[in-house]
Amino acid sequence: MLVVNDLHAYYGKSHILQGVNLTVGEGEIVALIGRNGVGRSTTCKAIMGEVEPHGSVQFQGQEIVGRKSYEIAQAGIGYVPENRDIFPGMTTRQNLLLGLKPGQKEGTGRWSMEDMFGLFSNLRERADVEASVLSGGEKQMLTICRTLMGDPSLIMIDEPTEGLAPKIVQQVGELLEQIAARGVSILLVEQKLTIALKVSSRVYVMGHGHIVFDGSPQALQDNADIRKEWLEV
Repeated sequence: MLVVNDLHAYYGKSHILQGVNLTVGEGEIVALIGRNGVGRSTTCKAIMGEVEPHGSVQFQGQEIVGRKSYEIAQAGIGYVPENRDIFPGMTTRQNLLLGLKPGQKEGTGRWSMEDMFGLFSNLRERADVEASVLSGGEKQMLTICRTLMGDPSLIMIDEPTEGLAPKIVQQVGELLEQIAARGVSILLVEQKLTIALKVSSRVYVMGHGHIVFDGSPQALQDNADIRKEWLEV
């Protein structure tokens, strides 16, 4: 579904991504992990066209390098950045409706408003209150669910468990598994090794702007050298 080949990206003169290669298959959860500052978030932004990409990014067989971010979203890629960007003066329900693509009617895609409330009951309870009063975990769920309302075939989620209580982290993990069970592919950028290994079928480890490991969660657990050099603080 998603094939990234020799992807490079720059911030000014800084060469951040230095030939990234990765793939995400249909209905697959793939984790992209590594220390802070190695280029994980930049990889998502480059795929989404928010940072100018150099190389090849193919989605469902079509090259998307050179397209605008909104065109990439319309093609079927959803993106949940790490800053939990919501519209605080609008209600939870209104935030969810803003996830719809232009011309898309609520309930006509893979996900409906009722689906969102079923995935995370707190959103139903707070459907008509301003999003500014939501907890950190509720805001995270809202940003994920709002992106799903646009009916993406693949969703990139950046650090969904950052700063959340263990109980909410578990709920996020369960939500990711439910999303994949509906046939939506996930590229998960995650700092917490435990959740990444639990929900993903494959893992990429990034270091210094390129991929240093590609394998199963079990293979990473068995590879003490990779964990020590690229993951442990």
